[in-house]
Amino acid sequence: MKKLINKPEDFVRESLEGMAAAHADLIKVNYDPTFVYRATAPIPGKVAIISGGGSGHEPMHAGFVGKGMLDAACPGEVFTSPTPDQMLEAAKQVDGGAGILYIVKNYSGDVMNFEMATELARAEGNRVLNILIDDDVAVKDSLYTQGRRGVGITILAEKICGAAAEQGYDLTQIADLCRRVNLHGRSMGIALTSCTVPAKGSPTFELSDREIELGIGIHGEPGRQRTELKPVDEITEILTRSIIEDAAYSRTVREWHEDKGEWVDVELINPPFQKGDRLLAFVNSMGGTPLSELYIVYRKLAEICEQQGLQIVRNLIGPYITSLEMQGCSITLLKLDDEMIRLWDAPVKTPSWHWGA
Repeated sequence: MKKLINKPEDFVRESLEGMAAAHADLIKVNYDPTFVYRATAPIPGKVAIISGGGSGHEPMHAGFVGKGMLDAACPGEVFTSPTPDQMLEAAKQVDGGAGILYIVKNYSGDVMNFEMATELARAEGNRVLNILIDDDVAVKDSLYTQGRRGVGITILAEKICGAAAEQGYDLTQIADLCRRVNLHGRSMGIALTSCTVPAKGSPTFELSDREIELGIGIHGEPGRQRTELKPVDEITEILTRSIIEDAAYSRTVREWHEDKGEWVDVELINPPFQKGDRLLAFVNSMGGTPLSELYIVYRKLAEICEQQGLQIVRNLIGPYITSLEMQGCSITLLKLDDEMIRLWDAPVKTPSWHWGA
């Protein structure tokens, strides 16, 4: 294993120390428990947006803390969920009195710990809601989840909901918006190689030089199929058609009901894409794939969408949700409406994402 690290056990902390030093004008880092928060937090009267998950996916989530996106992010150890005390202390640090939204990827550890954090925060007088992200069409269940995994839509929701919070939306409005973003987005990814977790020191899984994993998870979970290497246009066609031809998806999730003061089951259905839909197209590097190759993917993606009568009106291309040094990519499509477009275009300034700020 060759990595630019000192001791594997210091990997996360030293990375955060470097981020804090580089972006002291934007963020601060608390180390016991660990969370990254906006330097200007708390902001009175503003809903605070918090997310989190295992480290190794940078810049998600810590790189998106700042104006127009997250108020705090809770990084766990590599590919390991953060703990409820991290989320609780982050909530107390950034609560400006208007409530807190937790944006939660659908991984069993994240779901359980964010639910515990919601209950703890409410017991201490913080108003908290959580919305689950489950946009990965590759598999219904995996090693880490019950139901679809949360992947690319996570950061699109953080951007759109972060803009809404800056513009004064209340907590219920932002939670409804986040749920709507999730319901109108779908993703799927592919791995060309594995990655190496520093503490393990060996690849997470094995792929031969001529093999690829279709539908890979961001932690290296198996996908739909392991198959031979194909030309990029053929790979892009598989990913894109798996997304746009995905039928209506129904499931039950748990959300906190403020009036009842308890968790309730909520039935959700993702409507399929239809001709004429306006889309945000997100082509993401898993960490080791260069931008030049992502543009080849986007080229074919745009061609397919045009053929299907789908209009790409916004795009995002680059390494935003990674799996350490894994080679591969993911595609995310989000159906946009006028409100989402306006919020997507709003100013943002974070360590890893900024425009119009």
